[in-house]
Parts: sequence; C-alpha cells; structure tokens
Amino acid sequence: MNRWLKALVLAGLLLLLMWVVNAGWLENLSDSNWVARFLAQGGVQAWLSLFAAGAVFTALGGPRQMLAFVSGFSMGGAIGATFATLATLIGALMCFALARTLLRARLKRRFAHRLIKVEKLLSHDAWLKVMMIRLMPVGSNLLTNLLLGTTHVGALSFSIGSVLGYLPQMLIFAFAGAGLGMADEWQLAISLSLLVISACLAFYLYHSRVRREVEEIA
Repeated sequence: MNRWLKALVLAGLLLLLMWVVNAGWLENLSDSNWVARFLAQGGVQAWLSLFAAGAVFTALGGPRQMLAFVSGFSMGGAIGATFATLATLIGALMCFALARTLLRARLKRRFAHRLIKVEKLLSHDAWLKVMMIRLMPVGSNLLTNLLLGTTHVGALSFSIGSVLGYLPQMLIFAFAGAGLGMADEWQLAISLSLLVISACLAFYLYHSRVRREVEEIA
C-alpha cells in the first residue's frame, strides 16, 4: 500500500508539472498585464488554472513575492495576498509530501547533520518555529520545505506556521502590486505601512534567542 501511495503522489506531481509547463504558465506568471487579462476573460477556470500554476511555480522555488505582486496587480491587495499565500502553501505542501513519501531516506543521508539541528529546533512549538523560519527566511524555500517534510513536524503545524510566516511579505507585495495596477495611492500607502511594520518585526527577530536557533540550521 505504501508503494502504491508513493507512486500516486509522484504521478500526480509529474502530471501537474507537465500541464503547467506545456501551457506556458511559468513564463506568463511574471507578466502582470497578461495575468490581469486572463483572469478578466477566463472566469472561474482561469482562477483555478492560475492557482495551480502559482502552486507549482513556488514549489519549484519561484519567488513567492513575485506571485504576490502579480496577484495584487490583478486582483487587489487583500484578495491577491490571500490568493498568493494559499497557492504558495499548496506548493510548499507538495514539496512536504514529496519529501515525506518519496525522498525521506535520501534527504536524511544527504543532510544528516542539518536535520539533527532541525529536529532539535522543532521539538517544542513546531508551528512557531516554522513561522520564524518563514519570516526570516532561512536559505532556500524549496530546500526548507523538503527538510521540514523529512522531520517529525505534522502537516498542520507546517501549514499554520507557513501561512503566518508568509503573510507579512505577501501583503506588502500584493498591496504594492495593487497600488500600481489600480493606480490606488491608498493601497501603496498600505504597502509602505506594512513594510515599516515588517521591518520592526525583523529587527525584533534579529535580536531574539529564537533567531539564533533558526540561523543554526542554515
């Protein structure tokens, strides 16, 4: 049964990847005007297609900030930030599932020393530590997803921590995109205000004990 599950996970991920690449989504996602036109003309199907493409894009290591900016430009600040954050979470969960079902043994051999530190870090308040990793952030988002999938951390803690950690930057870039796309000075002002708040949070984290613990896994 375990082998069948692994085969189904791999087949599903490969099919989704092939569909996104063949449709040219990875190229079009960086074009804010194209995305805005596509959503305006395509209805619900266009939104679902863009969501799937955004999930694959971020799962492959694409910058989530760009997805947030394009989403904000096309949908508005609040909706764009929510859309991009959820798409990024699905992308992260895809990597998490891939690591847990197929790559766990290989990753443990390849990153044995680092995984010992990650397991120690996540031994208490796992969701909070995941949030801190996302906020800082530490290293590659793709590698972080894979390493966390190899640890004992549960999918729920992974998801909650990831969403809370992703949100500050997603809101900043989504409202910046909305301000430019809709020529709305208020949304640009919101983006700048969030940037100041985020900078204060980053300053606090930089001087916190948990920051030192998180940096040790980099």
